[in-house]
Amino acid sequence: MVTETRRLGSRIAAPIASLILVAVVAVGCASTATGVTTQAVAGLNSAPSPTQGAAVPAVLPAATSTPTTSLTLAGSSALSLQDQMVAVIKQLTPSVVVIETDSGLGSGVIYDNKGDIVTNAHVVGTSTTFQVTLSNGKVYPGTLVGSYAPDDIAVIRITATGLTPATFGDSSQISVGDFVLAMGNPLGLQSSVTEGIVSALGRQVSEPSGNALPDVIQTSAAINPGNSGGALVDLNGQVVGIPTLEATDPQLGGAAAGIGFAISSNRAKTIADQLIAGGKVTNSGRAYMGVQLRDGTAGPYIVAVTAGGPAQQAGIVVGDIVLSIDGTLTPDSQTLIEAVAGHRPGDTVKIKVQLQDGTTSTFNLTLGQLPS
Repeated sequence: MVTETRRLGSRIAAPIASLILVAVVAVGCASTATGVTTQAVAGLNSAPSPTQGAAVPAVLPAATSTPTTSLTLAGSSALSLQDQMVAVIKQLTPSVVVIETDSGLGSGVIYDNKGDIVTNAHVVGTSTTFQVTLSNGKVYPGTLVGSYAPDDIAVIRITATGLTPATFGDSSQISVGDFVLAMGNPLGLQSSVTEGIVSALGRQVSEPSGNALPDVIQTSAAINPGNSGGALVDLNGQVVGIPTLEATDPQLGGAAAGIGFAISSNRAKTIADQLIAGGKVTNSGRAYMGVQLRDGTAGPYIVAVTAGGPAQQAGIVVGDIVLSIDGTLTPDSQTLIEAVAGHRPGDTVKIKVQLQDGTTSTFNLTLGQLPS
């Protein structure tokens, strides 16, 4: 069972990249392209010999051209789908860029004519200046507009003319089963494309930093190191997500094939618009307890409480151990973080804690809004 995700972060040193294998590795880093192998499909069965006419009972109707018609229609549909994919790729390729920092590289999507580019916060890391390569090979210096780690979204800016901004669609309108394309620079291979479907919607997944990302799209399109910050695109040519994570199998090790995650375009737009407007996020829409946690044997242990924050207002203090939230057990801090991320600011939850004297108590806590 797949129980972890891997964030393929932008941590590839040029000129030879290497993968950093962690519980969740962000797809923003590139890796060496050597060692790529292919396997031919063998053993295809040949078509059976046609049945002799004399062996056909007289009561059977004569053969018709229906099978040929069906094959023609199926072939026509396949070609139509192929043509649509090719058209979308041609449309979006100029909008997807390579972002390079001192420590690695990832992908980005041109957001507007001003030169704003949306990417993952883990792609930019702590850098404030970047080298941005367009699909035509032109290279421009980039600067940081703003970054918001809780949602893993950042915006950088270049000064250039003739840019081709992507159209960001409404991710609430996509459905499980929709075809999608993941466009980016996996393993340092610029302008690469993989295809798949939307496997699930509204997932909540966690990054190695502990961030719990809400409203995440699961896709079967391959997401590899270097895809982080790129574009998950529907067949209308609209960006519906920002590829961010791939799943790992803790039992078998390595990536879990066919399971990748992208931040929804609606979430990305909400954060990017605020970063562009003021360089920071003032309305995250994310729930917030106002505590710092450390895992203990009995559960997450509160090591700090934000003054005036939701937890302090509810009566929770340093030293309390959170046992459950709304009846759901919280054996570790990640479970609690994910539970809180599933709520909205203003929601009231019941927090059961173990006090320092060993007794237990339940508090009604009204969640606040995660600050910038």
